[in-house]
Amino acid sequence: MAGPDQAAQHSSEVLQQRKKLTQCPMKMAVGGFAIVATIGYMVLYSKKKPEASALDVAKVASGTARPENTRPH
Repeated sequence: MAGPDQAAQHSSEVLQQRKKLTQCPMKMAVGGFAIVATIGYMVLYSKKKPEASALDVAKVASGTARPENTRPH
């Protein structure tokens, strides 16, 4: 534990509160979107009906599904 003289010596120092990001913010946003999309796909896939295929789930998740993809074969 630091003594009172060491605490007084360090009290005049300014704490660095801002640090440069190690990753590009755009890369982090794309990575976050990919993670959310993957989790969303897995949730939809786990709740799918037995007659639906993985491709049908992917079409619904991406918003490109047509009625023939959402009805039983």
